[in-house]
Amino acid sequence: MTNPKNIHLSQFLVHGPTYHSLAMWRHPKTISSGYDWNKPELYQHIAQVCERGLFDTVFFADLNYIADTYKGTMDPALIHATQAPEHDPIPLLSFMAAATKKIGVASTFSVSHSHPFYAARLWATLDHLTKGRAGWNVVTSINSNQAANYGEERQSTDRRYDRAHEFMEVCQKLWHSWDSDAVQMDYKKGVFADPKKVSRIEHRGEFFSSRGPLNVTRSPQNGPAILQAGTSPKGQDFAVKYADAIFAIQPRADDAKAYYDSIKSQMSDIGRDPNTCKILFGIQPILGTSESHAREKQLEHNSLVPLEGGMAILSAHLNFDLSKLPAEAIMSERKEPELYRMRTRFHEADGTPMTVAQTAARHGQSVSLPQFVGTPSRVADQMEQFVDIVGGDGFMLTATHSPGAIEDFVDLVVPELQKRGIYRTEYKGVTQREILNQMD
Repeated sequence: MTNPKNIHLSQFLVHGPTYHSLAMWRHPKTISSGYDWNKPELYQHIAQVCERGLFDTVFFADLNYIADTYKGTMDPALIHATQAPEHDPIPLLSFMAAATKKIGVASTFSVSHSHPFYAARLWATLDHLTKGRAGWNVVTSINSNQAANYGEERQSTDRRYDRAHEFMEVCQKLWHSWDSDAVQMDYKKGVFADPKKVSRIEHRGEFFSSRGPLNVTRSPQNGPAILQAGTSPKGQDFAVKYADAIFAIQPRADDAKAYYDSIKSQMSDIGRDPNTCKILFGIQPILGTSESHAREKQLEHNSLVPLEGGMAILSAHLNFDLSKLPAEAIMSERKEPELYRMRTRFHEADGTPMTVAQTAARHGQSVSLPQFVGTPSRVADQMEQFVDIVGGDGFMLTATHSPGAIEDFVDLVVPELQKRGIYRTEYKGVTQREILNQMD
């Protein structure tokens, strides 16, 4: 690898029976482990394992719907557990923080169906409870199913992100409504806080009004670290302005490099240091004792994903019913505007165009994340080569089964990365932002 670069690692989670893999809940190793996805002890264990692996963060995605996008029915989503059910992950963050000391704990929370005062209060509180290790993945909820659950109509991308910008503006005003030295705790004078150092914000905007101040003191990070995964021009603009870390899904290295270079360039254009935001590309590692063993495990996993499940979850993520298209149609040749957002996921790693059925199958296996398959040494090779080509800052990992897959990666691949001098050997920060910005 030319110009060795220390990489960052985070773990992708869902508070439900499947993560990115629809095979997870029925994988033989998941079944034999006595897996119970609804128990907080499982997530405490995962957080401890990832902390042992010196990961930046454990990160929960979240959806507030059961999709009926595919064929107009919820049946496929429920039968195949296409991120359904999915319990609220935010209560788990405190459980996980209580069982760890350094690793960040992050979750998705949509700005499309709530008020910024509630969000600012929630995340400031979590930042206090985690001692500065909280991370908020800001999303705008593209799916019409979610909007319907809140009695609303799905808004255009431009409208959602215009609202999101103001949402974050209000949150930041509220987090700054307490000066860092507002709390006096003067026992002799009987003064808890200096009123001159706590201010109303008096925000009146297009979407929101808020008087303030926040009734939560300034937190360790003055608000959580911000994560984002925007792909549209509006989404990228939001991420460039606010994100401390970006989760990116780009199956092909060439597309990943183009995305990485574009984001970093946009940050420079607005006067922001590109190094203050880490871009983490999603991968699904599959480890074996030999190359052939790893390929056998890959085949076993992928064969457990039913095509209907892949169709259902891809339809939900596209907000488009794929039953309207022939299964043999080439995805990249379609002109439907709903498909444009995920256009880089419609090709094999070598650039070969994929059919609707092929794309759906891969989406059910890993939500289109590339599978890095092989011995621990070979998987480390693939990670190293990817960073060398792309310039990425690291990876967001997703598991094929749980527990077991995360533990194997930490025990077998992390030491290999450390031996090569491209992964940290200790934490050198306290807050989530400090750990994300750790360079060695």
